[in-house]
Amino acid sequence: MVSSRVRLTGLTAGLLIAVAACGSAPGTEATSTSSAAAPGGAAAVDARTATSAADFGGIDKLYEAAKAEGKLHVIALPPDWANYGEILAAFKAKYPGIEIEEETPDASSADEINAVKTRKGQDRAPDVLDIGQSFAISGAAEGLFAPYKVANWDKIPEGQKEPTGLWFNDYGGYVSIGCDAKKIAACPQTFADLLKPEYKGKVAMNGNPTKSGSAFAGVYAAALANGGSFDDIQPGIDFFKKLKDAGNFNPVETTPATIEKGETQISIDWDYNNAAYAPIMAGKGLDWKTVVPSDGKYFQLYAQAINKDAPHPAAARLWQEFLYSTEGQNLYLKGFARPVLLPAMIADGSVDQAASAALPPVDGEPTFPTPDQVTKANEAVASGWGAAVAG
Repeated sequence: MVSSRVRLTGLTAGLLIAVAACGSAPGTEATSTSSAAAPGGAAAVDARTATSAADFGGIDKLYEAAKAEGKLHVIALPPDWANYGEILAAFKAKYPGIEIEEETPDASSADEINAVKTRKGQDRAPDVLDIGQSFAISGAAEGLFAPYKVANWDKIPEGQKEPTGLWFNDYGGYVSIGCDAKKIAACPQTFADLLKPEYKGKVAMNGNPTKSGSAFAGVYAAALANGGSFDDIQPGIDFFKKLKDAGNFNPVETTPATIEKGETQISIDWDYNNAAYAPIMAGKGLDWKTVVPSDGKYFQLYAQAINKDAPHPAAARLWQEFLYSTEGQNLYLKGFARPVLLPAMIADGSVDQAASAALPPVDGEPTFPTPDQVTKANEAVASGWGAAVAG
């Protein structure tokens, strides 16, 4: 899935403030004990405990260790979400000799966490995670992640990373409303619009907010649009109950296929997802429009984390180095996702100007809930969502 861009001015300032944000058959027992020579010919370093590329003797030595492992196991990376298709291809081209095992691309953040827990000690366990903020916070609290600091660590704004490197924000976007203008006479511009009778059975989301980071953000945005706050997500839950009671809520989870089939004609999703659908759907005869609702602006970044028990620990660390390189960050930008290093890249002139110019305009600057506020909101959604949309 994909989403749209924001004006650089608001994002540049906003990123300097703080927040954040799959299982399959068991495999064989993991046997990876990757190590690499330390600087100056010192004793070998266990990749599982390395906290930076310097522990290996630099990026080249890290690549050697990762190549010796030969694999990287990733999960929940759809090729049309934040440009992951091109990102994965670029990593393979840059680092030949490392096979990328991709599984369950449409898995949720909750599925990723579950895979880490249930596959501990297995070669099929995910090496790395791409998860919503609330899942990054809870996963770190449960001791699931390994601390690691990428080479560009100091360029990641304070508040966008766990201090020891257990997780670090990577890319993000605003909650937006996507709409098929070929089938909808007047596309909604606000959350309030979504309650209009002409949208009966048409308002969908990208997942379930108890499992999906994008859907959780949709509830948070709805709360802000209806008198709630970062401390109070309940008005967002209440809004979706109203949407359900009015007959407007569509329980079908949005995918490119459901959009193409006309099953989800209006979708609450990240702007980088909705924006990226537009050129895809144009070739299929659809006119997919994206708007960031003026009454519920909510911006969030997704986080990266390394599985503490990653079966391919060096490859996991090399993957993170690539994602946080200028090349990796600009590839996110090309996919309409706002990279966490965007302010730094604007400052040093390394940003992809064409990709940044393609971002749709958003007024104002993003603000973020604290980890405690996210945890509280997550608990409220977990306990109240089912009753709100049941029946």
